[in-house]
Order: sequence, then structure tokens, then C-alpha cells
Amino acid sequence: MTRLLLRLPALACVHYLPSTAAADDFNLERMNNWHQWRGPLATGVAPHGEPPIKWDEKTNIKWKSEIPGLGSSTPIVWGDQVFVSSAIKTDRKAENPPQADERAKTAPEGILYQFVVMSFDRATGNLRWKDVACEAVPHEGRHATNTYASASPTTDGRRLYVSFGSRGIYCYDLAGKFLWKRELGKMRTRYGWGEAISPVVHRDSLIVNWDHEDESFIVVLDAHTGETQWRAARDEPTSWATPLVVSHGGRDQVIVNATNRVRGYDLATGDVLWQCGGQTTNVIASPVAFGGVVYCMSNYGENAAYAIPLDASGDLTGSDRVIWTHRRGTPYVPSPLLLDDRIYFLRSNSNILSCLDTKTGRPLMDQTRLPELKNIYASPTAAAGRIYFVDRDGMTIVLNAAGSGGGLEVLGRNKLDESIDASPTIVGRELFLRGRGFLYCISEK
Repeated sequence: MTRLLLRLPALACVHYLPSTAAADDFNLERMNNWHQWRGPLATGVAPHGEPPIKWDEKTNIKWKSEIPGLGSSTPIVWGDQVFVSSAIKTDRKAENPPQADERAKTAPEGILYQFVVMSFDRATGNLRWKDVACEAVPHEGRHATNTYASASPTTDGRRLYVSFGSRGIYCYDLAGKFLWKRELGKMRTRYGWGEAISPVVHRDSLIVNWDHEDESFIVVLDAHTGETQWRAARDEPTSWATPLVVSHGGRDQVIVNATNRVRGYDLATGDVLWQCGGQTTNVIASPVAFGGVVYCMSNYGENAAYAIPLDASGDLTGSDRVIWTHRRGTPYVPSPLLLDDRIYFLRSNSNILSCLDTKTGRPLMDQTRLPELKNIYASPTAAAGRIYFVDRDGMTIVLNAAGSGGGLEVLGRNKLDESIDASPTIVGRELFLRGRGFLYCISEK
């Protein structure tokens, strides 16, 4: 393994309290940061955010920094740093290139990649530090729209956790010092479409889901050391949905959306608390939760949306214990957005928007077309009563959330010269967009 650490100007020292006090401080501070790909609440909402409504390549761009390589992982923000992962293709070919799986629709490239973690200064966009976590030849190909760096980093305010999947899970301190690595094997994904599940940190636990075409499992690692706390086998094919951690009834649950069953695990023991069938193949959208209910969606040939009570137990499949179901216009790649008592989602990867009442499942907006947007992979985000939708052509539509019950009110139409798959990140008055080759910080001057 090659490790290169590029250090730029020294970072300010930050002191943290130990144990429970540190966790409580983190829970307060995370509301003013974006520590994971779906934000501080894992709902897509920035509680204290108020970013611009309008911008273009010449307007309200605080800075624009080049990112080497390719990645569709969402940037995360903690304090004065923005963290990004990427996979940089070299010109070096493997001496013994991997062979394509007979069931794969994509073939390995046989090219050496550098898997890189970067920190950018939030104020200036200058590179603070960069580490080549490893150099490796990917054993699989990837879907044409996927990358080898699609899993978003996460942080607990003390350490940074980055998953390159089959290339390993990496832990750093926030100054870029390498702390530990954990290898979990090689994934064999459906059709060789590649990997994308992001790790999730909760207090002293790092949760990693590993659904693929061989022996699937979920594992919880010690966030300090990378050692296994528990591991549970899963009867699931490949999925790309990031787990969700919720606290309910004095217990922490890990909820994983997947093809055969949505399951709620006890974070402390790994025991399955409840499960519910009815999702589709190729589950990508991550669950969201609020008010004692979790909402799970998928779309691949069918439509599925379920509202499941967090105090459930046993198998809920086909039972009246499921609060509501919805079978129209559900998302494929983009995850839903949970804002107040409404849940917003797109049909497949299109610009067709629906909004449901979270308590009843009643449509407040049923499959309404958003103007100017086309193909969408990025999940919607929200702040200050506004929703931000970004498509793969670099167009962002800003929608007034208050008007979604009675029609669309478009507040802004904004175009950048970049293809964008990564979900938007909102912290304070700043919006961060990660494009094909550049990272943007958008803020009113």
C-alpha cells in the first residue's frame, strides 16, 4: 500500500471532551455542520442553513477548486474543513489484470487507481491536506454513471471515516493523520455495477453495510480502533442504500433498506428488532425517519414506499402494522427528503416530484414536473423553507417548500458548467456542490 500525505498550512488545534460529554457536544455541533451525506439529521435538511437562491459561474461563487480524479461522493463539512474522496486513474496497467465475472455487464479496466482523501479550507477552497489511502486495481468494472469513489465520508467531530469499499475503510484524525484501516473483503456487485454504500458513525460505533452477490452482512466497528463490535449475516442481494441510525424508546436502531426486507437492528447487540418485505430490486434510496416512524422507498420496475413504526417488532410484511404504503412515483437513485410533516421524492431519476403527508401518506403533490431539470442522481436538500434539486447537467432548481401543497413556486434556476451527481451540502449561508471536476462553494458576497 502506498501512502502519500501532502500537508499544507497547519491546522488549528481542536480539543474535545471524552466519552458521553463529547457525544453530547457533537450532537449540538452537528446541527451547524454537515457530517454525513444526508446532513445532520440524516433527512437532507440543514436546520440552520440559509444558502443563496441564485448563482451561476460568475455570480455568488465564493470559490471553485479543482478535484483530481472522479467521485460522486458528497462533500462533508466540519468546522473550517470540507472533506472529499476521489479515485484517480493512473496510466499504469496491471501485470495480471482481473477477469470479468461471467454474470457482470461491465469488465474490469485493469488500471491502477489512487484512492484519495482530501481536505479543503472552507474559507478559501485551498487544499489543506491530501492522502493517498491506497493504490489498487479494482477487481470489478462499474456502471457508466458510477465511480470508484461513490461512498461519502463521515465524521464524529474527532475522526474522519472514509470507505473505499473493497479497497478498505480508512480512519484519520481531522488534521490528516492516518489512524487505522479495516479490510472487509471484496464485493461482487450485481452486474458489476460497482459500490456506493456510505459508512455511518454513531457515538463509538461505525456501521458498514455489505450487501452484494456473495455472502452479505452488516458489521459494526469500534470507531476508535476499527475492531468488530458485532457482525450479522444478511439474506440480501446487492443494495446501495446507506444505513440509518435512529434513537427511539431508549434504544438505538440501525435501519437498512434492501430488496428482501427492510430491517431494524439493535445497535448494541445486532439483534433484528423488526423486518418488513415489499421493496424492489436494486434498492438505492436510503431511509429517513422522524416522530417514531421510518420511511423507506425504492423503484426498479416497481414502486414501493412504506411508513413503518419504530416501536414495531417481528415481521410486518403484509400486516396492518405498516402505517401506510404508496405505490406511485417513488425514487430510484435519489433518496427522499423529509421536511417537517412532509416527505418529498422524485419518480425514478426524473424531474417528476411528489409530496406526501407523513402521517397519512396522502398526496399533497402527485407527480408534478419540475421545470428545466432532466436526469437526477443527487438527492434533494432543504434549508430555510427552500428545496434544492440538482440534475446531472449542473442545473439547480430552488423551490419554495411552503408552496408544495398548492403548486410549484420556483425561486431560482441556476446553471453551472459541470455534471453533478453528488448531493448538495448546506452549511450556514454556504452551498457546496461537487461536480465532475470541481468543488464549488456558493455564497452571497
